[in-house]
This record gives sequence, C-alpha cells and structure tokens, in this order.
Amino acid sequence: MATHPLEPLDADEIRQTTAILRRDKQLGGSWRFAAIELREPAKADVVAWRPGDAVPRTSHAVLWNRADNQTWEGVVDLTGDRVVSWTHVPDVTPNFTVDEYHEVDEAMRAHPEVIAALADRGITDLSLVLIEVWTYGKALMPDKYRDRRLGWCDIWYRETPDGNPYAHPVSGLKVVVDMNTLELLELENDHNHGQPDVNGEYVPGPWTGAQRTDLKPLHITQPEGPSFVVDGTELKWQNWTMRLGFNYREGPVIYQVRYDDHGTNRDIAYRMSFAEMVVPYRDASFDHYRRTAFDIGEWGLGFMTTSLELGCDCLGEIVYLDAVLHDSHGEPYPIKNAICLHEEDNAVLWKHVDATTGAEVRRMRRMVVSCHATVANYEYLVYWRFYQDGNIECEVRATGLMVTTPFAADGAPPPTGTVVDNQTYAPFHQHFLVARLDLDVDGVGNTVQEVDSRPLPVSADNPYGLAVVTEATPVRSESESARDFNWATQRSWKVVNPNRTNAHGTNPAYKLVPSASIPPLMDPGTPQYLRAPVIGHTVWVTRQHEDERWPCGAYPTQSTVDDGMTRWIADDEPLENTDVVLWYVFGIHHVTRVEDWPVMPADTIAFWLKPFGFFDQNPSIDVAPTAKADGEHCHTGPG
Repeated sequence: MATHPLEPLDADEIRQTTAILRRDKQLGGSWRFAAIELREPAKADVVAWRPGDAVPRTSHAVLWNRADNQTWEGVVDLTGDRVVSWTHVPDVTPNFTVDEYHEVDEAMRAHPEVIAALADRGITDLSLVLIEVWTYGKALMPDKYRDRRLGWCDIWYRETPDGNPYAHPVSGLKVVVDMNTLELLELENDHNHGQPDVNGEYVPGPWTGAQRTDLKPLHITQPEGPSFVVDGTELKWQNWTMRLGFNYREGPVIYQVRYDDHGTNRDIAYRMSFAEMVVPYRDASFDHYRRTAFDIGEWGLGFMTTSLELGCDCLGEIVYLDAVLHDSHGEPYPIKNAICLHEEDNAVLWKHVDATTGAEVRRMRRMVVSCHATVANYEYLVYWRFYQDGNIECEVRATGLMVTTPFAADGAPPPTGTVVDNQTYAPFHQHFLVARLDLDVDGVGNTVQEVDSRPLPVSADNPYGLAVVTEATPVRSESESARDFNWATQRSWKVVNPNRTNAHGTNPAYKLVPSASIPPLMDPGTPQYLRAPVIGHTVWVTRQHEDERWPCGAYPTQSTVDDGMTRWIADDEPLENTDVVLWYVFGIHHVTRVEDWPVMPADTIAFWLKPFGFFDQNPSIDVAPTAKADGEHCHTGPG
C-alpha cells in the first residue's frame, strides 16, 4: 500500500486499473493501453498531507480501440474499485508503444513485398534486418491515410548477427504501415545508392587486440556506507529532502525538494521533470524529411528507460530504485535498477590559503539521481545533482549511434550533413529538451524576474566605464511568457518570493543559469514548428495548473498544431506573486562530426538552479573538514 500520495502505481495497482476498465467498460481484445499512471492529487492536497493521513489512490489511463482507432481516457478510483470517468477524445492519436515497435518489425520483415524489395538490393537474410517504425506529423501524412494510426519505417540491416544495424541503412526504401492492422500501405522505393562498405562496428570483435591496456583500476569505496537515506520514495542527504517518482512519459520526477536551513525546512521545488523532447532532422531529403521525433510525447521517456549496471553505468556505493510500467495490454512489468542514487566527490567545494593561518579547504560532495533511456539509436543519460551549497544541476548526456545515409557514388555529399565514412553522411539535427520546473521558493507565492547585466555609460561617476549593474524585469503575465537568452546581457531568470526577506532585506530567490540555449533556425510556418512552438524561446512562464503538463499538447503524435503552450498562455493569466511554473528549453545543435562515428562519445549539456539570496551566507560554511590520507584534516599551517 502506498504511504505517500505521490508514490507511483505499483504492479497490483496497474493490474487493478486494467481489470476495472475491462470489467466496467466491457473492453474486448481490440483495445490497447497507451498509458497508465498515477493521477496525482491536487498540489494543495499533497502539501497538506501528513504521515498517517489516508492515501486515496486514483489512476489515469489512455486507451485506443484498434477496431475503430478511437481514443478514450479513463480515470479509475482504485480505493473505491470503480471508473470515475470515461471520456472520448476525438481526433487524437495516443503515443506509440514498445509492443507496436516490435510488432511492426516482425510483420514487415515477413511481408512478401518487403522481402522482394530487399532481395532486389541483395539483402536476403531477413534475420539481419531491422525495420524501425517512426511516427508522423499529420501535415506530412498522405491525405488518404490521415484517419489512421500511421507509421513510417526505416530499414536497416546487420552485417553479422551481432553487428550494428545502424551502420547499414537501406537508403531510398521506406515502409508506410497501419499500426492497428499491421497492413503495408505503401512501399516507397525512391532511389538506391547501394550499400557502401563502412567501418561501422563499435563492439569488440573488430577491435579485439586493438583496445587500450594501460588503464589501471579505479575503485570508489565507502566502507561505512553512503551518507544518504532512502525511505520508500523519500531521499534524505545532507540538508536535502525530496521524493522520487517515475511514470511512463517523463521517466524520473523529483517532488517536494526542501533544504534544512539550520532547523527550518524550506521549500525550493514542488515538481521537476522533463516534459518534452523534440528532435528535428535538418535534412529535406527523401530519407529524412519526415524525421522529427517527440521522444517524450510520442514514445515516453519512462518506457524507454533501461536497467543500470554497477561498474558500467554507475560507480561507487549505489542504491537502486526499480520502476514498474505496463505493456499495451495493461500488464505490468518491472524495470530493475531504473534509477541510480549515489554520492560523488567533485573536487573542491571552497578553499582559501591565508599567509598567516595557512590553507583551509573543503571537498565537494554531491548527491546524484540518474536514469538512462534508449530511444532507438540514441541514448539519453539524465543526472539531477544536489550540492552541499544549495545548488541544483541538471545534466543530460546524449550518446549512442547517429542516423547515417549513403549518398550517390557519383555525386557530391549533401550540404546538410557530415561525411563520416565511405559514401556515407550523418545529417545535421537538433535535440530540444523542455524541463518543467515547478519551483516554490519559500512557498507558492513567487514572481519570475528576467535579469540582465548592462554597463553604465562613462560619466563623472563612472569615468573609466567600469560600472556594471543588473536590471530585473518581472514577467507580469502570460502574454509576456516567452523569453529568450541574450548573451550580450548575460541574461538569467530568478524565481523570487516577494513575501519573504533574508537577513539583508532582500527577497529569497533561486536563479536559473542557462546554458546550451539553441535557436530553432526554423520558419514559424513550417509543419514542424507549428507542432512545437515551445522550441522557439528559451524560457516560458505559466500559472501552475495540474493539467498543464505537456508543452506540445497531450497528444503530439500525428499532431498538426500545438495544443500545449500556446493554448495555455492565450488567457494571459497574471504571474506575479502566484504559483508559477518555469519551462526551460535547451539542447544540442548537433552538427555531426566524424568523431561521433561509429558510436558517439557523450555530448554533455546542463543547466543550474542556484540560490540567490535564499540563504543569509554560504550554506556550505558548516561542511566539516575532509580527512587527509594521513588522518589529519585538510588544513595546513604557514611555511
């Protein structure tokens, strides 16, 4: 039984959700479950909850009927064993599922037309073929199929049974498939640039005997165990307390982040997660013009989460948390070691060497909450890090395998990519991540300020032109919501509580320090941009509403226009001294490199949330001295 209102659904609750819906709505075998998750209680109810209070449990499910392609949402009272609501949602397409990914691959590899087309290209061993389904934006779908749950497919093949399929794309050949019937609708045979020989393997095998042998073992040990405590889904470390959640779409969610400031537990954030990831490929060729992925909305970061291994993905004294998700039949399954919890040393926290008293130094320790997701060819590694000085860092690493394509042997390589191997290029593309940051700095009454630095003009008071000041502009309402990074003014954003003051008379705040701010470089009238205008600005600010979770809409699969951010801000709600949500858009502008082939070294991006007047002084001043190797603490006298 759940002991806190925000604990994710367990396996029994997922089974119960499925059983109640099948029973009360007489659902037959043509029904599939796209999503089952905890229906989170209202924020005010969660904040008011105390240990020992009853924990009513409600689930939310998204289903579609393969017989008529209609979508329904069900809300289930698990405590009362009943369906609370059953709502038809017209003209939408739910997220694709892992089951369908495998079903399409199997069905299309067995299709006579596909077999014949591959045989014409000299590919006859279908066990080496991978047919990988992608979703459509409706504007790019053939008109006659717009009422279907439609997929389009890349075709890849392995050179050997253990080989890398993404090293060998079948260029110019695409499959269009009805996801409900697994019917081959079209086999598009546009061109054949051949199958160039490439050096595309990344596992040992071809590299056996050539791998480095001069690296000595690195052991990270904590003989007395870790310094953090996990109680159910609650994590405590140093002065930090938070709750950890997980769902099919966002993957890890971090709730109710608080800091113990000398005995006072102070709120910093109610809920932090990733709400969308948009990956447009910037290549207009036949092979790539449809390739814009909404990895969170169309597939689900949780569904893509993989199990972590000690010594490989995580190093040190590790505590793992499992996750429970479900297949498209509503049956639960576990993801072992879905979240990794551990401490890391991170060099020096603070230090000063005084000529009289000598050196005083503290080593930095940080608490890491991490999760890895494999989205087809790419891996996304997510790290939330909490520091002893009150900082929060969110880092994302992208690795895995690039999409590549042959080009004509007698032609020039396309200008929209980088040649990475023989007659093979990797198209340029972008990865836009949208973080949903429901910060509650000392409570829910907050105001977001945009902060710019500017030099003062030369004057009698500033004769050398050295003076720099900061200017804070409040974001007053949602009509002012969309904000852009400005390098020239070193722009940042602060979430300020105007109702509180620190010891120095200023308002406590947390500051969003942006990085990896990338422009969309896209005409606002293009189909891709119309589906995801959130990528057009660095920061958005909205009034907090429980149902405003998905910035490109609840159903971006086969969408035509945005049903998220632009709709939310249309009512122009006031944003000062209220419960606000900050949406931060950042990512990777991936101009592909030869060095990214055949497997991509991790490309790292991050942003920070830093206390700004939240504390009265450096909150890590009380961190104890670190012991030196000889047993003394890290303090050295003069001389």
